[in-house]
Amino acid sequence: MHRIVNVVGVGGSSRPESTAEQALRTVLDAAQKRGASVRLISGPSLAMPLYDPRHGAGAPQARRLLSAIAGADGLVLASPAYHGGISGLVKNALDHVEELREDIRPYLSERAVGCVAVAHGWQGAVSTLAALRDVTHALRGWPTPLGAAINISTVRFSPAGACEDPHVQGQLEEIAAQVVEFATMRVLAASREENARRRAAGHAE
Repeated sequence: MHRIVNVVGVGGSSRPESTAEQALRTVLDAAQKRGASVRLISGPSLAMPLYDPRHGAGAPQARRLLSAIAGADGLVLASPAYHGGISGLVKNALDHVEELREDIRPYLSERAVGCVAVAHGWQGAVSTLAALRDVTHALRGWPTPLGAAINISTVRFSPAGACEDPHVQGQLEEIAAQVVEFATMRVLAASREENARRRAAGHAE
């Protein structure tokens, strides 16, 4: 029996309960319903000094972020569009992932990453989604086949955080399904590899 997979959501904005954060929560809720353990890192938890490779991750928020990512089997990234790209808040958090370069799984290696972008219009949403996927590739993560570009000029979330557009809700749930499925496959593969190493070590003795 394999262990429960851990999915970490990173994103949103400095404004509590922003649309990006609501979309992120929707994905995490769907992942949890599929049996994953989930954690949200958003808003004030992302407010940290600009990443400086000379000084590393000194802020407590940065250390918590890196610890969560290092222990994650899958990730979900969500950003509002700021002038056609990833917000500074989210990009700075992702820049801190450089500190995981020497980790046993460097950067975002071996992790499925779902990407969600929100904007007041399609152009910003689509370009920001592409940027999130590009950064994920650069950090050696595996972007899920489906990402979500959400035009909040036409899509609303209820006060309780539920998406009122069934199509977008379905997209967010499918992203969760893909992250959990890929993360589960990787956990199972790692378990098989470990068992094979143990058997080999036993025969060697």
